[in-house]
Amino acid sequence: MAIIRRLEAMQESTDSEVQVRRFEKEGHERCLVSYDSKAGTYEMEDVGDHSVYQFDDIDLIAIEIYELLQD
Repeated sequence: MAIIRRLEAMQESTDSEVQVRRFEKEGHERCLVSYDSKAGTYEMEDVGDHSVYQFDDIDLIAIEIYELLQD
């Protein structure tokens, strides 16, 4: 549930066009997520292998983040 809240906060923020959040497990960064408010899309970078994925659905990116944090 905390993952969804953080992603929703990115959507609701009016500070800038692109919001960025880091997701960590036990102090180790697992992924970097950015939200582009103009495009309405999320981009997730897996810091382990530097793969980049784009999502337009909050539920799908939340699942990916959850799975990364479980490894």
